[in-house]
Amino acid sequence: MTIIAREGRAVAIAAKVEAFVRDIVIPYERDSRLGPHGPSEDLVGELREKARVAGVLTPHILDDGDHLTQRETAMVLKPSGLSPLGPVAVNTAAPDEGNMYLLGKVATAGQKRRFLDPLVRGEARSAFFMTEPAADGGAGSDPSMMQTTCVLDGNHWRINGRKAFITGAQGARVGIVMAKSDDGACLFLVDLPDPAIRIERVLDTIDSSMPGGHAVVAIDNLRVPADQMLGQSGEGFKYAQIRLSPARLSHCMRWHGGVSRAQEIATTYACKRTGFGKLLIDHEGVGFMLAENLIDLKQAELMIDWCADVLDGGSLGTAESSMTKVAVSEALMRVADRCVQVMGGTGVSGDTIVEQMFREIRAFRIYDGPTEVHKWSLAKKIKRDHLTARAA
Repeated sequence: MTIIAREGRAVAIAAKVEAFVRDIVIPYERDSRLGPHGPSEDLVGELREKARVAGVLTPHILDDGDHLTQRETAMVLKPSGLSPLGPVAVNTAAPDEGNMYLLGKVATAGQKRRFLDPLVRGEARSAFFMTEPAADGGAGSDPSMMQTTCVLDGNHWRINGRKAFITGAQGARVGIVMAKSDDGACLFLVDLPDPAIRIERVLDTIDSSMPGGHAVVAIDNLRVPADQMLGQSGEGFKYAQIRLSPARLSHCMRWHGGVSRAQEIATTYACKRTGFGKLLIDHEGVGFMLAENLIDLKQAELMIDWCADVLDGGSLGTAESSMTKVAVSEALMRVADRCVQVMGGTGVSGDTIVEQMFREIRAFRIYDGPTEVHKWSLAKKIKRDHLTARAA
C-alpha cells in the first residue's frame, strides 16, 4: 500500500473515531459510574459496545490483525484522546494498547488466540506487572533492581514477589508478569483473576482515567505453565523494550488529543468571558497564553510524527521515544497549566475536563519513565557516542 493510500485510510478511521468521541463519549463524562479509580467495568462495557456498533472498536488494529503504522496510529489515537473516556471506549487505552502491540510481536499463535484475541475484541482488559514497591527495594525506573523471582518447577514456573502501580490490575483478565530467573528477566502470560495474585490495595493517585486504577499486588507461589512464558527465559528486558518505546509514544498521542480539547475549552471561555471592559482573549496576559499553547501543541505534534517515522523505519527508537516522551509530556503540562490559568476558578473546578487533564498530564510526566530518568539515559548516550567518535 502506498503512503498516500495509507494516509487516506488513517484519515478516514480518525474521522470516525473523532465523531464517535465527540458525539457519543463526551456526554458520558459526568456519568455517576466514574470514580477516583477510573470508570466502572459496567461503564467500560457499555462504551465498548457502542464503539463496536459504530465500527470504531480497536481502530488501530485492522481486521486481518495487522497494525496501522505508527504515523497512522498517531492520526487515530489523538482524536481518541479528546475525552478521558475516549481511549477506554474505543480500546486504544493503556496498558491494553501497549500489551496488544507486544503480544502481536512476540506471542506464539496459541498465545495470541488465548490472550490477545479477547483484548483486540474489547472483551477483556489487561495489566503489565513490572514495577515493584520502593519500600521493598524493587524495580521502578531501573528494572534491573527486580526482586520478583521465577523458578522452573517441573513443567511450570513458580513466581513470587510484589508489584506496585499496576494499572488496571483490578478487573483485568489478562496479565503479563515480569520476574527474574537465573537467566535474567522473563515475561509470563497469566489468566486473571488468580488466587495467587492478590491485590493488597488500589492506590489513591492524582489521575483517574484508567479502569481499575493503580494497584499494589502480592504474588504468592503463582504457578504458570511453561508454555505461557512469552518468548525465551532471560529475554524479558528485550521484549519490554519492544513494548515500551511505542507505548511511550502512544501516551503522547492520546494526551495530545486530551490537551487539545482543554485548549478548545479554554479558548471558548476566553472568547466569551469579559473582564475590565473587553473579552479575556483581548487581554495580552490571556491571549498570549493561548498563543503559546498553540505553539507547544504544534511542536509536540511534530515530535510525535518524527518519532513515529523512526519507529516505522524499523528502529527500536529507544532514544527517540525518550526524547519525545520528555518533550511532549513537558509541553502538554505547560498547555494544561495555562488552560487552568486562563479559566481561573472554573479551571480548577470539575465543571469541565480541564482540571482533570491537568491532573492526568501531571501523572504522565512520571509514568513510563520520569523526565529526569529519560534525560539521564540520553546523557549516557551522548557520552557513549562521544567516546566512540573519539576512539574512531
